Amino acid sequence: MTLASPRVFPISRSVFPRKVSSIAFAIGGLVSFIIFASLLLFTYPIGSSVSGYFYETETTQDVVQFHHSINPNSSLDSPPLIQDTDDKLLPKESQDSKDSLDLKDVRLGEETNSSKSSNVSLDEEGTQDSVETECDLYHGNWFYDPMGPLYTNNSCPLLTQMQNCQGNGRPDKEYENWRWKPSQCDLPRFDAKKFLELMRGKTLAFIGDSVARNQMESMMCLLWQVETPVNRGNRKMQRWYFRSSSVMIARMWSSWLVHQFDEPFGFAPKGVTKLKLDQPDDRIIEALPKFDVVVLSSGHWFAKQSVYILNDEIVGGQLWWPDKSKPEKINNVEAFGISVETIVKAMAKHPNYTGLTILRTWSPDHYEGGAWNTGGSCTGKVEPLSPGKLVKNGFTEIMHEKQATGFHRAVADDKLGIRSKKLKLMDITEAFGYRHDGHPGPYRSPDPKKITKRGPDGQPPPQDCLHWCMPGPVDTWNEMVLEIIRRDFEGRRSTPTS
Repeated sequence: MTLASPRVFPISRSVFPRKVSSIAFAIGGLVSFIIFASLLLFTYPIGSSVSGYFYETETTQDVVQFHHSINPNSSLDSPPLIQDTDDKLLPKESQDSKDSLDLKDVRLGEETNSSKSSNVSLDEEGTQDSVETECDLYHGNWFYDPMGPLYTNNSCPLLTQMQNCQGNGRPDKEYENWRWKPSQCDLPRFDAKKFLELMRGKTLAFIGDSVARNQMESMMCLLWQVETPVNRGNRKMQRWYFRSSSVMIARMWSSWLVHQFDEPFGFAPKGVTKLKLDQPDDRIIEALPKFDVVVLSSGHWFAKQSVYILNDEIVGGQLWWPDKSKPEKINNVEAFGISVETIVKAMAKHPNYTGLTILRTWSPDHYEGGAWNTGGSCTGKVEPLSPGKLVKNGFTEIMHEKQATGFHRAVADDKLGIRSKKLKLMDITEAFGYRHDGHPGPYRSPDPKKITKRGPDGQPPPQDCLHWCMPGPVDTWNEMVLEIIRRDFEGRRSTPTS
């Protein structure tokens, strides 16, 4: 007996089952299949069960891609959606431990516990991404925080005595409690542990003048509260090492950020400081490969005597110009702007430096009634200026303008390409114009005999209205630095690598 060809559709008698029991078995199996299929379709409609079964992999991919494209207009270095200051983005179960969340998982909606991620609204995430991307840290207001500072003058051993206002006898201390609140978002209090974790294995360098030192010491005081660092500095550079995270905090002195020398040049004699405005400070360029984040600070030394050289030609000077019959081509304000463009470009183009560069803008002083050496004073200022009460300072405004212009010219250089994204302007000038209360004033030393009141002739005692008390407003700068680093590092981590 042979089977019919599979292409022949009529059933041959020779293949018909011989036993009735076989027929019954076949019919029973068919009925069972029909009943099972009916129950399955009733329980799981075909739109969900069939498509879910056959297209499960593609559906999953579509969801992941959707999460990646919540804000299609966001840049590659835009920050993650999560923000510590907005609890509505976090599942209720995780609010108590939100610092330990994996930020990347929250951004993609793929937390380890899927039930938690289901509580995160995509609409809320999209809104938050837009808000944080557009959030301006530098326009807002000062508010009184009764919690006070994160350290005291007694809990930080690394503190220049001239900025130790409480140790020098300043009678009021409410200036320590005012915190900055941006209009569009919150600026979190400085989190030393989070900073050290973000910067694990990296080096942050403060480069500039004495105001850069002021900010570096503030950073050290904030970090010192969680770990005592090891001093690894030398005569060329201050360096402090945090063993738990292999983080290094460094400081380099550079008054103008450009090349300076004292030797004779043209008609400028020896002994007068010369500045090559189009050549960066060689020491900075040499040290750059060691750094991962750099905070630049300059400007105030352009009020000091110096000669300006551009394209190997003397083009101007500050408090120096021997031939009054010839006009200067560049004054100190313009020289400042050129120097900023020079150093920022040089750092961005450095072949062995790919780090984050933060330019902190002009730090305003508050000498009223004169300059630092002509009777200017900030005595008796105990709280910030009220909103709308800021008195414009012409010199501060023009120096800030030239500094910002120099920065933006550097960023606009076509040769930088994607490297321009690693240049950040930390624009603190206007916000700190309100903080006339944050300076040491006459409380510059612990000398109990120092003069702190005006004399019979009304003249104020010598005082410092340029640098900042510690603790004090300067600590806000490092809150901003931490936020800029967080946005850059975590934004880079969450950017797709394809």
